[in-house]
Amino acid sequence: MPAGPDWVYEIKLDGYRALAIKSGGKLQLRSRNGNDFNSRYPGIAAALEALPDETVVDGEVVALDREGRPSFNLLQNHLSSKATLIYYVFDVLILAGCDVKGEPLMRRRALLEETILPRLSEPIRLSPQFQASVSDLISSVKAQGLEGLVAKRADSKYEPGQRSAAWQKMRVNRGQEFVIGGYTAGGNTFDALIFGYHEEGRLVYAGRTRNGFTPSLRTGLMKRFGDLVASECPFANLPESKGGRWGQGLTAEKMKDCRWLQPELVGQFEFAEWTPDNHLRHSRFIALREDKKPQDVRRDVGTGIKRSQNRQSEGSQVLRPSSAGTR
Repeated sequence: MPAGPDWVYEIKLDGYRALAIKSGGKLQLRSRNGNDFNSRYPGIAAALEALPDETVVDGEVVALDREGRPSFNLLQNHLSSKATLIYYVFDVLILAGCDVKGEPLMRRRALLEETILPRLSEPIRLSPQFQASVSDLISSVKAQGLEGLVAKRADSKYEPGQRSAAWQKMRVNRGQEFVIGGYTAGGNTFDALIFGYHEEGRLVYAGRTRNGFTPSLRTGLMKRFGDLVASECPFANLPESKGGRWGQGLTAEKMKDCRWLQPELVGQFEFAEWTPDNHLRHSRFIALREDKKPQDVRRDVGTGIKRSQNRQSEGSQVLRPSSAGTR
């Protein structure tokens, strides 16, 4: 990751991105795709009512497990799991009617800490920044089983919808989003999901998995599949000539058992590694990602940096934070 006094670091969380908008005395909590989160997370929405009027802040809805680690699976099932839900605020776009997107990041952070956060209480928290070497931060993320890091230039502006090298993210532990393009038949529902990622305008097959499903989850997914049935395979690199060393290859013979879907659903998956033939080994389904657009799903190669949109960042309070304004 980029290093030096011009960069600050946050923990990359696996939650739902959400804008909190207070206007005309009314609070709206909206997903990245514009979905209403007020009814889904009423406790968070109620706590955000204390925002100054005509204010917009950016943050992440996160579910924490018993050890304080973010868990997307718990977030998906927060009603039954009774997980602790937190809204981590990491930026401000508008404060009391004043557009501050053009201010440097550290100035916006200072506004959050000095003007906005004192008005708010649990479950609203400031996403902390950390003052440590990149190697130490990566070691801590690995040791605590967190997803990764986000590096931000301290002088960066807030650029909605733009991809920018001013904010970069590194995925440390293996897992990412993939597009679901089909399944293999089995029983009353399915045997395994087939999934991939976009590359140069094509949907590329990455693997299939039968892990991570409960009977109720399989039934629920089959209901979602009902309106997405497709007659043709959506993956540009299928069929493959060989099954591969780990058996993840999809040959023409194996494809006879496949059922295809329009590639509109995005799922979160965990995996052990990428194989030499560009398949996933020991993959596991976690949950659907309602906040991700299929066309935005790309491959994260190993643990390398994948550039993030300059409106996309996450944070946590697992590590010891530096004070706001410290580079």
